[in-house]
Amino acid sequence: MMELIKPGINIDFVGKLKYALVLSSILIIIGIGSIIYHGGLNPGIDFAGGTIIQIKFQKDVSADQIRGALQSTKLASSIIQQFGAKEFLIRTHESFSDQQMLAANVQEPLTSAFNQDYEIRRVEVVGSKVGADFTRKAIIAVILSWIAILIYVTWRFEFRYAMGGILALIHDTLIVIGAISVMNMEFTISILAAVIFVIGFSINDTIVTLDRIREIVKKHPKQKLSDIINSAINQTLSRTILTSLTVFFTVLALYIFGGAVIRDFAFALLIGTVVGTYSTIYIACTSVLFFEKLQPVKTKRIR
Repeated sequence: MMELIKPGINIDFVGKLKYALVLSSILIIIGIGSIIYHGGLNPGIDFAGGTIIQIKFQKDVSADQIRGALQSTKLASSIIQQFGAKEFLIRTHESFSDQQMLAANVQEPLTSAFNQDYEIRRVEVVGSKVGADFTRKAIIAVILSWIAILIYVTWRFEFRYAMGGILALIHDTLIVIGAISVMNMEFTISILAAVIFVIGFSINDTIVTLDRIREIVKKHPKQKLSDIINSAINQTLSRTILTSLTVFFTVLALYIFGGAVIRDFAFALLIGTVVGTYSTIYIACTSVLFFEKLQPVKTKRIR
């Protein structure tokens, strides 16, 4: 049977910790700098309010043709995404709750360009107050997920392991959100779902490796902690990489073939999968070295 990582491999991950911390710092600073430069994240309709219009055409048309037809309306700067064979989503921060506005800005220009060969299948209006409330709930959801994971890992393992896991999750969240800002993508409900998925994926990998650290600590309580961490990471490295590659290639296929509607979601998952694997090794596990100093231990160990 072919093995991705040969047994007995011994990479000094702890020895390369300084380089990893520099890389993480650069990525986080770039992300935060991008958010400041853009004046915050680019909120989608789910958070800022606006209108989503779903249209199905009878003939083959392109997004550029639709955009050209709407050029002289309030939808000139809207986002037009194709999904399915002949269906499109038009996203705009304008509110078209009034039927007269909808007719003037959508129906009349489309009828002029495409005759009656289309059908407006859905018009969804999100108010600004609803968007603000949704933003607050989204932030609370992410923070609560961190707290729940902290409590569970502390109960299941120890506080030092839990803090390592939480630092990794905060690290992953900041880099994914920073990447979204750098690409100037809209922060939508699908991006939020991707962030929460990354949190779950990252902690899953982290728990496996932290559990191996705990097992080795019990067997060799006097062994140098940095050696224990290196040994645990190397022993679980094959499993970690195989799991990550499986998710990565699945999401990559989604990004390439899934269409414009799901591409931003897939992009966030791609970044999160890579960063989550990296943070398991260099953030979560190596953080145990730092938190070891803060937690009294019964057995004196060489650090």
